[in-house]
Amino acid sequence: MAKIQRALLSVFDKTGLIPFAQALASAGVEIISTGGTAKVLREHGVMVSDLSAYTEFPEMMDGRVKTLHPKIHGGLLYLRGDATHEAAARKHGIKPIDLVVVNLYPFAQTVAKPEVTLAEAIDNIDIGGPSMLRSGAKNHLSVTVLMDPADYAEVAGQILVSGETTPALRSRLAAKVFANTAIYDGQIAEYLSKAFFLGQTPAAETLPIFPVLPTQAQAWPAALRLDVPLARELRYGENPHQRAALYGRFDEDFQQLHGKELSYNNILDLTAAAVLAGDFVGGPATLAVFKHMNPCGAGQGETLKEAWEKALATDRQAPFGGIIVVNQPLDLACAEAVAEIFSEVVVAPDFTAEALALLQKKKNLRLIKVLRPGHAPGLELRSIGAGSLVAQEPDAQPLDFTGWRVVSKRTPTEAEQLAMMFGWRIAKHVKSNAIVFAAPDRTLGIGAGQMSRLDSCKLAVEKAREAGLSLAGSAVCSDAFFPFADGLVVAAKAGATVAIQPGGSVRDAEVIAAADEHGLAMVFTGTRHFRH
Repeated sequence: MAKIQRALLSVFDKTGLIPFAQALASAGVEIISTGGTAKVLREHGVMVSDLSAYTEFPEMMDGRVKTLHPKIHGGLLYLRGDATHEAAARKHGIKPIDLVVVNLYPFAQTVAKPEVTLAEAIDNIDIGGPSMLRSGAKNHLSVTVLMDPADYAEVAGQILVSGETTPALRSRLAAKVFANTAIYDGQIAEYLSKAFFLGQTPAAETLPIFPVLPTQAQAWPAALRLDVPLARELRYGENPHQRAALYGRFDEDFQQLHGKELSYNNILDLTAAAVLAGDFVGGPATLAVFKHMNPCGAGQGETLKEAWEKALATDRQAPFGGIIVVNQPLDLACAEAVAEIFSEVVVAPDFTAEALALLQKKKNLRLIKVLRPGHAPGLELRSIGAGSLVAQEPDAQPLDFTGWRVVSKRTPTEAEQLAMMFGWRIAKHVKSNAIVFAAPDRTLGIGAGQMSRLDSCKLAVEKAREAGLSLAGSAVCSDAFFPFADGLVVAAKAGATVAIQPGGSVRDAEVIAAADEHGLAMVFTGTRHFRH
């Protein structure tokens, strides 16, 4: 490669620009630049040619058309040493541009402003910048591309020593350009999808990483293009022999205040716990204990400590090494109670100073602050093997009683209604087949993840018995329909007096008859909450 003779500098972020340009000038590099960048360079004594003088074509349309010119893209793209390309360049007066230094309009920062308009957002979509970067990166055998000020020193150092850059450096910088322009395009696509499809112009920090869910009238995207940056490597995955990493915007939703590094399993558990707490935002003090992405106890009270005592009473064994989540700032009284057992993680929208100081005495306990309580999750994706994903909208609909209907002869009492409403909210977060026995303010027995609903019923009854809790007058909550009456009969014999389930089984009539036979009130919700 010939030495770098000509560079094009056009940057929004001028961090490190002056010393870099001074290094280029001292190496005898001709510098071409655009408006604001050229002005700053001249103010610091750097000789620069205006882009419009170089192209012999004026900037126009409020600067929208200035770098989209054959002398720019020809100078970046033509293959050095190719006789046909060299002849075309000579014929049209196109000189080689060996170095292009560009960073882009700050689209993400612009749309993060609370009052940004759609017009402002669109005006901050950079066209010329990505075009020049991609042209230079495509021809990286001859052209050096720079968009990150962090790379200025390395490039300047090589030019000052040899007058050129190494092929390895040019290749690395080209790959970086394509990765970052892809992310930039993804940010724009996310924002505009929200704006055009949903009529929203949300701040950037509320945008999902993944594509926007289509409305009922729209088709699913023909392809999912995921630009999810690496957040950090994890110590290992589900098991020590599995490597793992965290990608995406986890740190925009959660802030770790204390404790050792989060594990893969911790992240799965705490995010599941935070979603449950999100269903209780603004409600009474609520606390749940999670284990293996399942709530093993939940309670409500006038205080978080009271909620803790009710949640713990559901299962005093499972919380060991579990995740504790609350829907209100964690106070000292609750912290003192929680500190009495070993937990992996405590998740809260905030911690009082006293609670934080107390829990920080436990060296390994992770304390996680939820930065956006109740924030609706984006599109859910799961890998199902190399190259394949399934996608679905989240099960995030607010609790809606309008579709509920009493199907039994007896109507639920007020206390039974409260119990089934609380239990139904919890059952939504229990792995299927899910059965939850509940009182108005606490869980009493939970059966999760069994292969039959009857087994889940039996397990929940047994867990309540082991905990010394009576199921008399309780609500039995089932995430999906009872396929047979047998599970409901087990619940009735254990003491449940009201049942809530989606309905929809071919044997609904049989199940309703069993409820009436045992004096149960029963409600069909019409909504299923399977959780695999």
